Amino acid sequence: MSIQECHLVDLPKITDPRGNLTFVEGGRHVPFEIRRVYYLYDVPGGSERGGHGHKALQQLIIAMSGSFDVVIDDGREKRRVHLNRSYYGLYVCPMIWRELDNFSSGAVCMVLASNLYDEEDYYRDYNDYLRAQGIKV
Repeated sequence: MSIQECHLVDLPKITDPRGNLTFVEGGRHVPFEIRRVYYLYDVPGGSERGGHGHKALQQLIIAMSGSFDVVIDDGREKRRVHLNRSYYGLYVCPMIWRELDNFSSGAVCMVLASNLYDEEDYYRDYNDYLRAQGIKV
């Protein structure tokens, strides 16, 4: 897989003077059925999250509040994506290394995932990830 397959997803935004509403439907707004939802919050300034890749998991990463950056890396190319709107999500396909950093104060990162948690699906060592991508270390 390459980072070219990762892309921003424009989610529906229903504007109302009483407050806006955005919704996400698995298989419609994201190319997978949502099997797990988790979120990161109270991330201390200067901290990084992520720092791993997945063999099969697909994700949609959304900044529910505040902002942060997602660095996606396929071993050949890297791209930094700044997320700061709750009606945009970053689709991350399998076999992409990801790191999250530059969290603003009060940021909340929500992740919609295609599978339940499975430790066997993770690459936690970057060199192991590169070898799996066929890149000589």
